[in-house]
Amino acid sequence: MNTVSTALDQATLNSLSERFASDPAARVAQNAVTTTSVDKLSLDRGIVTSIDISMSNKVDTWKAANQKQSGRCWLFSGLNFLRGQVIGKLKLDDGFEFSQNYQHYWDKLEKANWFLTAMTELADRDLDDRTVHQLLADPIGDGGQWDMFVSLVKKYGVVPKYAMPETESSSNTRAMNKQLAAILRRGALLVRDGATRGAADEARLAVLEQIHRVLTIHLGTPPTSFCWQYRDKDKNFVSGGELTPLEFAKQVLTVDVADYVCLVNDPRPSSEYLKTYTVDQLGNVVGGRPILYLNTEISQLKKIVADIICAGRPVWFGCDTVQQSDRERGIWDAALHDYEGLYGIEMGTTKADRMLTGESLMTHAMLFTGVDLVDGTPRRWRVENSWGDDKADKGFFTMNDSWFDQYVFEVAVPKPALSAEQLAALDIEPRVLPLWDPLGALA
Repeated sequence: MNTVSTALDQATLNSLSERFASDPAARVAQNAVTTTSVDKLSLDRGIVTSIDISMSNKVDTWKAANQKQSGRCWLFSGLNFLRGQVIGKLKLDDGFEFSQNYQHYWDKLEKANWFLTAMTELADRDLDDRTVHQLLADPIGDGGQWDMFVSLVKKYGVVPKYAMPETESSSNTRAMNKQLAAILRRGALLVRDGATRGAADEARLAVLEQIHRVLTIHLGTPPTSFCWQYRDKDKNFVSGGELTPLEFAKQVLTVDVADYVCLVNDPRPSSEYLKTYTVDQLGNVVGGRPILYLNTEISQLKKIVADIICAGRPVWFGCDTVQQSDRERGIWDAALHDYEGLYGIEMGTTKADRMLTGESLMTHAMLFTGVDLVDGTPRRWRVENSWGDDKADKGFFTMNDSWFDQYVFEVAVPKPALSAEQLAALDIEPRVLPLWDPLGALA
């Protein structure tokens, strides 16, 4: 069979260089990009100046939180979802927060158990099996999903931040995660070896004890109970007594997170709308709430979110935050950066194609706290990020509706917000996607 060489020869290299040198626009771009950030040069000034932060409907009255150097956005946004409503109910100071470190601790311990359980179940597969390899690649990362948040709250409750404050390692997780991953990868070998001798569970528990020890050294000891008392905005002193985390959750939370379900927008041809999906080996709490998505057209998803905000409640969501964004200004728009104009090449793709090729997937979770409606149609959205209050509108970002279409993937909404057809679809047996599918991404 005749083959054509694809090696880069000198003639091809010379031709590429000559064409570049003869293009004035390319030379100007080179001069600019070699001295200035490409994201600054590509920023569309017209879009930037057209964005204002006013909203026809806004629910936030609290201060933005800060996850610092950690990947806990899904926990922060989940707890932000809860705290805003508790602040209103109890007339708390607008800086009140639940302990993110408390949830983080239990998530890590549960993820370790989830990983070791999976290693036991998959012990008959080779280490280079794709699912086993995917688990080993990130055995105990910071990321998560809404259903994983639900599992934690239902099992462990919540506590105020003072009951388990931040530590160096909760705010900067890289060093801790490196050690935990090393312990678990070694543990995977021990569990797999134990499985051949009928001693996998013994090995699992031994490794879990090591993980527990390291976690407690880094994050502190979670409280089994604490004294709940505060002074409200009217200067009234309130004492709730000594409470366990589950008792506290039952007393103060205004919603049951278990009543919320995940809608996703997955426009790939292989993903039908009004069908449910789950992901193999994805989760954190063994025996907890399984991952479940209902695939929904973007127009329906947006209407549900807007209706919830207009009714006075925020909405947890997952998205690909780095795409077409300006972190300092705190804005998103589908065409915010004109990379095509800067480079002089075509770069346009669809949301489905970006998912299929790995260009885009959920990378971050935040909270919708506002929507600007014009004749009932969303124009832009207000978002509580968890990157502190020194950016955007004191930590609250602005998203043009065009960005929602392209880069929002998932929202958590109460079941009563769904149509009868959508509720019926939730009872359909979900299609199981592999762990490496884009819908397996963790925020």
